[in-house]
Amino acid sequence: MSINQPIASAVNTGKCKIGAKSSIDAIKDGKAKLVVVARNCPTDEREDVERYAKLAQIPTTIFEGTSWDLGEVVGKPFMVSAIAVIEPGDSKILKML
Repeated sequence: MSINQPIASAVNTGKCKIGAKSSIDAIKDGKAKLVVVARNCPTDEREDVERYAKLAQIPTTIFEGTSWDLGEVVGKPFMVSAIAVIEPGDSKILKML
């Protein structure tokens, strides 16, 4: 089952932070419930996101597409390296993992 639709639903009906820096801020604030990282996210950014998520015990998943693909899924005309799901809205993304 593709994770594209649940990600798009979470962004459209819930509350998400888009981008690695915003995702790290959401993790540090204790607001993130899940972090999705693009497969081609720069190594240093991915390691930072994963380290903070692990410390906060927040699940992290790798999006199998590129950051361009992730940007397209969330309806943005630019690359998106990471997304922090704060409120899933109507999405079932938190139950998929």
